[in-house]
Amino acid sequence: MAVLDRLRRWLASLVGPARRADGGRKGNRVVTEKVQADRDGEFVVFQIGMRINRFWKVHRWLPVALVAPRMVRELQSDPDSGLLGSRTVVGPGLRNIGFVQYWESFEALREYAHDTERRHRPAWVDYYQDGTADDSAVGIWHETYVVGEDDHESVYNNVPPHGLGAAEGTDLVPATGDRETAADRLGRAEATDAGDD
Repeated sequence: MAVLDRLRRWLASLVGPARRADGGRKGNRVVTEKVQADRDGEFVVFQIGMRINRFWKVHRWLPVALVAPRMVRELQSDPDSGLLGSRTVVGPGLRNIGFVQYWESFEALREYAHDTERRHRPAWVDYYQDGTADDSAVGIWHETYVVGEDDHESVYNNVPPHGLGAAEGTDLVPATGDRETAADRLGRAEATDAGDD
């Protein structure tokens, strides 16, 4: 079991950018009050990852695993990239490695993905042209969610800022009163008829 733990840590170090799992924003102070992420306007949640299907074909999956954190560092070093936050996710198992990212807009994400001067586009082209995609030793995937201003809710209590709460441009506000429940935060709480017996 110790060997598997070391392998998991090593794989995570390959793809983990030099930032904490919470996106590296707002410090690591535990927020002891119940708060929610509050942001103005639309944003994008982008999940991207790889799955190692054949561990013994290191020449196929290692380049994918190595370029991913470089892309994240490239984005984090450019305050105008549109990336608001990113965290590395490993699992389930050792085969799956990915990122959950928050972007200011779909346009910013698309611009980065197609920019031939940045790391993503050449890696994308290489994956499909060097036979890696056809070999099936490593798979890649992504999901993109465009989230409207009032179409999300969150709650954080006794944890450092995490996920959307750690993203640039997000404020943490008390999750009390008319923000007490998930339905309240989404504006979907049903009116009570307590006084109309």
